[in-house]
Amino acid sequence: MADPAPARERPPTTGSSVTAPPERADEIFFEGPRSRFDELITLFQVLLDFLRGFRVLHFVGPCVTVFGSARLKELARKMGAAIAQLGFTVMTGGGPGIMEAANRGAKDVNGRSVGCNIELEFEQQPNAFLDRCVTLHYFFVRKTLLVKYSYAFVVMQGGAGTLDELFEAITLIQTGKIKNFPVVVMGTDYWRDLLKMLEKMAAEGMINRSDLDLIFATDSVEEAIAHIREKAITPFGLKLVVRRRLAWLGERALPAS
Repeated sequence: MADPAPARERPPTTGSSVTAPPERADEIFFEGPRSRFDELITLFQVLLDFLRGFRVLHFVGPCVTVFGSARLKELARKMGAAIAQLGFTVMTGGGPGIMEAANRGAKDVNGRSVGCNIELEFEQQPNAFLDRCVTLHYFFVRKTLLVKYSYAFVVMQGGAGTLDELFEAITLIQTGKIKNFPVVVMGTDYWRDLLKMLEKMAAEGMINRSDLDLIFATDSVEEAIAHIREKAITPFGLKLVVRRRLAWLGERALPAS
């Protein structure tokens, strides 16, 4: 009889929720069971992340979130301007590259621009084209907020993080957790293999054929905007609502566009 496989033990934790820097919050969170006190501190830290996000983003109005790489720009500036001219607030991850370009496009046309930044050891500093920005410790909090306030999603070129955000949005729509908001993928040459993979998944019954309709792929800003207008504004009757601020809570509205 073969020797039993050795038990795999999780390596010991390398930090504490109390003393670790913010950029290590996710790393420590995913290290597995820790002391009850550490888990309680993490719970409060997650709560504070959400609270910061709610306070900053409560007044931003209906948004369109633009996903994409921290390293590229391309169509994002034009798309950001077009989204703002449609009446939406442009929301991004708040960093450089495509995110910065989309936020800058919104400001080019005096539109509203917000960002959900994340504490990282590299790349991610808030860009200079944001009316409001919240910096978060936990990726899953950031992803939740990027979806919560948005009525459409525009996906530019990007890497693993962009794929994660794309499929998060699609899964939430597919499972009925959010409404059937439009998902626009821009850059058909870049995304061609992924779109083919989705076709293969449908052909083999891994997803429904109707799920392919959740993604609209184009290279045209005009086509993307027309799709968002048709699938987000018309069905949901969107309009800008000015929410009442409570000054004693230190709440601030976005500047008028």
